[in-house]
Amino acid sequence: MTHSKFLNRLSLVACAAALAAGGAQAQETPQPGGSLSIATVFRTVAPLSFDAADWNWKYNHDMGLVNETLFAADLRKSRSRGGKQPFINDAYIPPDAMRGELAESWQLLDNPRRLEVKLRKGVMFPEKKGVMAAREMTAEDVVFSYNRYNTSPKRLATVYEHIDKVEATDKHTVVFTFKKYVADWDYRFGYGYYNAIVPKEVADAGANNWRNANGTGPFMLTNYVQGNTLTYKKNKDYWDSETIGGKAYKLPFVDTINYRFIKDESTALTALRTGKLDLMEAVPWSAVEELKKSAPQLKWNRWMSTLGTFVALRVDTKPFDDVRVRRALNMAVDREQIIKTFFGGNAEMLGYPMHTDYAGYYEPLSAMPASIKELFAYNPEQAKKLLAEAGHPNGFSFKVQTSSASTSNEMLSMVASQLAKVGVTMQIEVLEYPAFLSTMTTKKNAPGYFMSTGHTNPMVTLRKTFGIGQAWNPSQYADKAFEAKLDAALETSDEAKRQQIMRELTREILDKAPHIWLPTAYVYTAWWPWVKNYGGELRAGAERPGPIHARIWVDQAMKKKMGF
Repeated sequence: MTHSKFLNRLSLVACAAALAAGGAQAQETPQPGGSLSIATVFRTVAPLSFDAADWNWKYNHDMGLVNETLFAADLRKSRSRGGKQPFINDAYIPPDAMRGELAESWQLLDNPRRLEVKLRKGVMFPEKKGVMAAREMTAEDVVFSYNRYNTSPKRLATVYEHIDKVEATDKHTVVFTFKKYVADWDYRFGYGYYNAIVPKEVADAGANNWRNANGTGPFMLTNYVQGNTLTYKKNKDYWDSETIGGKAYKLPFVDTINYRFIKDESTALTALRTGKLDLMEAVPWSAVEELKKSAPQLKWNRWMSTLGTFVALRVDTKPFDDVRVRRALNMAVDREQIIKTFFGGNAEMLGYPMHTDYAGYYEPLSAMPASIKELFAYNPEQAKKLLAEAGHPNGFSFKVQTSSASTSNEMLSMVASQLAKVGVTMQIEVLEYPAFLSTMTTKKNAPGYFMSTGHTNPMVTLRKTFGIGQAWNPSQYADKAFEAKLDAALETSDEAKRQQIMRELTREILDKAPHIWLPTAYVYTAWWPWVKNYGGELRAGAERPGPIHARIWVDQAMKKKMGF
C-alpha cells in the first residue's frame, strides 16, 4: 500500500469512527440530577498542577471534566455497550475506536503532509467571572493551546517533533503541517496527555490557580480541598449528548461529581462499603473477597493493571553500567514467590513494557528467546556467578528511591530481602511524591528507582521509558542504535511491519535488563448498582476518565431504597 493510499484510508476510518454508531445501549431511562462520588485510580495522588502547560502527566485526570481535546474514545464501542473495547489502557485508543470530541471530522493529506481538522461549531466556553465572558471555541484556541505547550520551558522533548506548524485556516479549521509522518499522530496532539484546549483568558488570569479553570467540558471545577476533594458542577451549556434506547439525552446527567483523594486504603474501602463512594476505580485484590461478603450488591470488573512495576537501574552509574550486574539482579528475584505472597496469585509476569491489550505488539514471555526467559527464572547461584565475573564476588550496596504514595513498597522490601541472599544490599529511601518525581525528571534519581508507570500506548512505551533524554527514563538508558530503530518504527505506516519492529525492540530491551522486571497485578473496579450507564471503563484518552463519568447517571430511587 502506498503512503498516500494509507493516509487516505486512515482518513476514511477516522471520519467513519466519528459518525458510526457503537454497540447496544442500556434501555433504562436516565435520571438527571444528584451527585457522584468517585475514588479514581489515582486516589492517593493529589493534583500536581492546574496549568496544562506545566506538562504534568496527571492534568487530564484532574481536569478532563473541564477541558476537552480534539479526539476521545468512542464510548459507544465499549464492552458494556455491546462493543469490543474495555477502555482501560492509560493512553491508547485503537484507531477504529476513536471519535471526534472538539473535532467534528479530520483527514490526513499529502503535499504537504498535514492533518486537517474541522472543529464543531457552537461549542462554548461558559462564563467564568473574573476570567472570561462566555464565547465560542474556535480554531485560534487550538493554535493558542498548541503554541503554549510547545513553548513551555517544561515541554517534554520529542512529543511535537514531527509538527512543522499549526495554523487556523478559518474559524473552525486547524491544519497541522508535518515535518514527517509519525504513527501515533492522533495521540501526540489529539487525545494525549498534553492536548487539552485551554482558552487564552485562563492562561492570562493564571492557569495554575484552580479558581480560574474553564473549558468546554461537561463540568466546571468549583472547589478544591487540598489533598481531599475536587468538586465539579454541571456545565448547563455543554454541547454533547448520549443516545440511550434510541433517544438522545443532553449531557452530563449528574449535577455534581466529587473526586476523592484518600491515601489510606482502609479508609477508602470503608467509604465504598458504606456508600459514601459510589465508585472505586482501583480496589486491591486483597480486599475483594471481604467486600463481596460485606457488600454483595457491588458490581465488579477485573483488569490487568496498566502500570509496569520495576526497579530502574541507572546504566550510567557503576555497577549498573555492566549488563552482567543487571542480569544478575533479575535472576536473584523470585517473582513466583512475590506473585504468591504479595499478590496472592493475582498477578502475572508480562513482557513489559508492552501491555496485553496491545494486539500485534505484545509478545508473551513464553515466546521469548532463552536469554530473556532466564532473566525471569529464579536462579540465585547464576546470579552470584555473574556478580563475581563482574568483579563483585561479595556483592555491593546501592540506594533505591520510592514514593510514599506507592502501594507496593512492601514488595520492594521483599525484593531487598531476596537480593540480600546474593550479597546485594538495597538501601530504601522513601520520598513524598512531588520530591520523588522531581528526582527523576531532573535526572538526579538514585542508582535504583522503584516505580510503577503507565505503559501509555504501543508506540510510546519504549521511547518514553528508554529513549535518550526522556523525562520518564529513570535508568538513563541511552543507545543511539536503539533510538534509530524507534524512529524507523514511528515512521513506518505499514502497521504489520511496525508491530514486528516493536516486538524486536521489546526483546532487545528486556535482554539488556535496565530494570529489575516485576509482576503486574490484577486490579478490580467496584461500583454500586445505582451507578448506571457504566461498565468499568477507566479512560477515554490519556489518563482521562472525564467523558466516562459525564455519561454516568444515578438511580436515586434505587440508592434510597437500598438505604443510602
